[in-house]
Amino acid sequence: MLKTILFIGLGSFTGGVLRFLMSRWLQHWVLGAFPLGTFVVNVLGCLAIGLFYGLFEQGNLMNPNLKMFLTVGLCGGFTTFSTFMNENFLLAKDENFFYMALYVMLSLLVGFFMLYVGHMITKLI
Repeated sequence: MLKTILFIGLGSFTGGVLRFLMSRWLQHWVLGAFPLGTFVVNVLGCLAIGLFYGLFEQGNLMNPNLKMFLTVGLCGGFTTFSTFMNENFLLAKDENFFYMALYVMLSLLVGFFMLYVGHMITKLI
């Protein structure tokens, strides 16, 4: 278990650093307010987690520690959006469309609301 946690931690560190560097570099080239860096990172993270899970399903990458490093660690550190999208894909694949729609709506609405609440709390301090 400790070995798996270390693989996830190393992947998270790597993904987080890559997210920071890529987002910052891309945003440097944007003149407007559109968050291109975050958008590109999220989209690439979705592509990466799709590729990794596809390879694992085919049996091309069988090492469980490598799977944890690449998916939970690297993709999770790079962007949690990729995990969110993969979970929705799995719900759709299992034809759980109600739960997929509920998850998407609640994640966006509650997530935005909680961001707002957190921001408001800081104004009270």
